[in-house]
Amino acid sequence: MALKVVVVGAGVVGAACAFHTASAGMDVTVVDRGPVGAGTTSRGEGNVLLSDKAPGPELDLARASRRLWDEAGEELGPESFEFEPKGGLVVASTTEGLAGLREFAARQEAAGVRIEPVDHVRDIEPHLAPGIPGGVRYPQDAQVQPVLAAAALLRGAVRYGARFHTGAVVGAVTGRDGRLDGVRTAAGDVVPADAVVNAAGTWGGEIGRRLGAPVEVLPRRGFVLVTEPLPPMVRHKVYSADYVANVASSDAGLETSCVVEGTPSGTILIGASRERVGFDATMNTAVVARLAAQACRLFPFLSEIHLIRAYCGFRPYCPDHLPVIGPDPRVPGVVHACGHEGAGVGLAPATGALVTAHLLGRPWRGVDPAAHTGLLPDRLFASGGVPE
Repeated sequence: MALKVVVVGAGVVGAACAFHTASAGMDVTVVDRGPVGAGTTSRGEGNVLLSDKAPGPELDLARASRRLWDEAGEELGPESFEFEPKGGLVVASTTEGLAGLREFAARQEAAGVRIEPVDHVRDIEPHLAPGIPGGVRYPQDAQVQPVLAAAALLRGAVRYGARFHTGAVVGAVTGRDGRLDGVRTAAGDVVPADAVVNAAGTWGGEIGRRLGAPVEVLPRRGFVLVTEPLPPMVRHKVYSADYVANVASSDAGLETSCVVEGTPSGTILIGASRERVGFDATMNTAVVARLAAQACRLFPFLSEIHLIRAYCGFRPYCPDHLPVIGPDPRVPGVVHACGHEGAGVGLAPATGALVTAHLLGRPWRGVDPAAHTGLLPDRLFASGGVPE
C-alpha cells in the first residue's frame, strides 16, 4: 500500500514536495487554507539563484535545485512557469567592493558554481550607470514566475494522483503510539496520513506548533516595486554586491540593497528590502522611495519610468539562515520543509527531492549523478532552528 502523505502548504515548496512524493508513487494530499501559491510565493520575484549563496549546505541545495528546475521544465514545459535562464550579474560600486566580490565568487567557483568576471559591465548591460568598476556574471542564475511555478508543480503532482484539499490545518490526529495518523482542518475534516510535511513557509512555525513540533520560523518583511511595461532594457538579474551581505544579516532593522530585473511581460521588478516587523503589512512609502532611488542610481533610465504598483510579503526567516528540512525528532511522522527565507523558489525542487528521499528511506549520499546533489544524510535536518 502506498505511503499516505499530507503536505501542509500549497506554495512553491509544498507544490514541489507534492510533485516529488507523488511522482515516487506516494498517496499525496496537499492541504492549504487558501488557493495555490497565495502566500509568500505570490509575493516574491521568482529567484533561482546560486550567486548569493556562500559555499555550504544551502549552496549545495541550490545547485541541486537548479538542475531539478531544468528537469521540471522538460517534464512540465518551461513556458508553463516562465522559466528564464537569464543569468545574474552582481556589480560592485568601488574597487574595494569588487575585490571582495571576486574573492567570494572564487570560493563559489571552487564549490562548483560557474562564474565569469566582468570588467566592462556595460558591454553586457548597456543601460547600467557609468563608472561601475566591474562585476561577476553568474550564467546559472535564473528566474521563474513563482505562482505559475507552484501551479505547474501541483498540476504535475495531480497527474501523478495527488489531491488538493482547502482548509486551515488546526491540529494533528495521533494514534496510541503518539505517531501522527493525519491532520484535522478548521472545518472538522480529518485527512489521514502516515507522514505530514510542514511546508507552510512563513507560517511553518505555527503549523509545527499545531503538529506538536514547533520550529523557529519568523516573518521578515520585504517590498517589491513593479514598473510599467517596457521594451527589453535589463538582460540579467542585476544586483549590487551588498545584497549578499543583507541576505546573510540577522539584523532586525531595515536593510535595502538594489535588485533589478525584467520580466517576460515587459515590467521591471525592483527589490529588495528586509526587516523584522512581525506580520505588519503596512505600506511603507519611505522604503519604496529608498528602493526606487537605489534602482535609479544603478539604472539611470528608471528615473523617467512610472511605477505601477508596490507590494510586500513575508520571508520565512530562520536565525541561522538555513531552511528546516527533514524529520522532526520529537514527533514521528512530521517532516519539515520550511524556513527558506527569500530562497524558497530557488530551493523548492531539491527540498521536495530530499523530503521524498527521506520518506523512501533513501537519503542522498555524496555526489549522486542521478540525484544531482552533494548533501549528506546528516544535513536532512539542515537548520539549528529546532529547540532542544
